[in-house]
Parts: sequence; structure tokens; C-alpha cells
Amino acid sequence: MSTILEIKNLGKKFGKEPILRDINLALKKQEVLSLLGSSGSGKTTLLKIIAGLDTQNEGHIFLNGKNIDNEKPQKRNIVYLYQEALLFPHLNAFENIAFGLRLKKETISAIREKVNKMLENLDMSKHAKKMPNQLSGGQRQRISFGRAMVIKPELLLLDEPFGALDAITRTKMQELFKQMAELMQLSALFVTHDLKEAIVMGSQIGKIQKGKLVQYKSKRHFFEDEFSGVKQEMDFWAQIHSNDR
Repeated sequence: MSTILEIKNLGKKFGKEPILRDINLALKKQEVLSLLGSSGSGKTTLLKIIAGLDTQNEGHIFLNGKNIDNEKPQKRNIVYLYQEALLFPHLNAFENIAFGLRLKKETISAIREKVNKMLENLDMSKHAKKMPNQLSGGQRQRISFGRAMVIKPELLLLDEPFGALDAITRTKMQELFKQMAELMQLSALFVTHDLKEAIVMGSQIGKIQKGKLVQYKSKRHFFEDEFSGVKQEMDFWAQIHSNDR
């Protein structure tokens, strides 16, 4: 499968402080790369640079083989999803999803068909006329996902999108995203600080720490890396299990 996103030797400084150092990354089409990292590791800065919301000091970004270093955010066909749903408060669920399609000046019938199909896929059809303040946190996040996916972006960037949700809702949203990613053949970077979530969500895994990125060849390589955190997690639960006997 061909590569959709390639980053070469990317560096970023805030003043004299290096935030990202010599970042190299490759993402294939229709794959999800989980990017694991703690707070302050540089993962959000990297997403913002890819989206065009910030600029690097060094290196280059390629989307489908095209250098996009100087492309404006709205020209990149990349969607950035935050932890907060950030829905338009004056628009109902249907119109929030339809927003991007209306900007693209699609026909009324095409918009109706695409939005209704998206609402159905998200199991949100019965909430189409509700305003954001009438929806739960999980429902708002579903509508935010729908708004992002309905325009079929080249690349989806997700910055800890389920971090503000309770555990049960978070699990449901993880399952929904995996279903939608497969259904819509999405290519995505999924940022998280949660080890289990990184393993569950990504077909590939990378880890960013103090501005340096390691992209693992496979999940097996990630599991076997003594610095990945997997062994420590397994040892912790083994100890808990042993203490419960």
C-alpha cells in the first residue's frame, strides 16, 4: 500500500528550546498510527505542524508525495480533531455535520444523502435535530467525528479525542472509530498518552518522548522494546493478580 504521509528530518524550537528533534515518520494509506507520548512530549505540536496550524524550523512534510510545507491549512485536506468536540453551538447535529459539505457547495440533495448516511453510521439519526447542548459528551464527539469524516479528508489527526470521556463511553467511542476507520478507509494519526488505547486503536505504533520519535516496524517490536512501557504494564497487573490470590 502506498504512503500517504511522510515526514523527513522535522525539527521545531520555541525560542532556543527544542520541542521536536529530527522527526521521521511514514504512514501508509488506510492505516492508523497510534502516537504514544506523555504530556509535554511534543506530540500535539507535531499534529499542529502537520495540519498547518504551526510551522517547523527544519525538515519537510509530504502528503501523497507532494510537499505541503507552504500549503495553507484549508488547502491541505487534513482534519484536526481535538479532545473537545467544538461543535457550532447555534447549529443542530445535522447542520454541524453538513457544515463542510455546504462550504464545498455540494447540492442540497447530496448533502442530505451524505449527512443522513453519516448519522445512521454513527447511530445518531434520532438526534439529528438536537442542539449541541442537548447532547451528551459521547454524542457530541460522534457528531464531531461525523463532521470530520463526511468530507473525506486525506488525513485525520486525532489529539486525545476520548480523553474527556468516562471509561464506558470511551470504550464505545474507540469501537465506533475502529468501525468507521475500516468502513471509510481512513488514514489517521491517533495521539494518546494511554498505552492500552494506543495498542487498541493503531495498526502501527510510534512513541514520542522529549521531542524524539520512534516508529515501530510492528506491534511485536513495540511489545518487545524494553522502553515501550508494555513490560512494566504487564508486570504491574501480574503483581496485582498475585496479591489477589
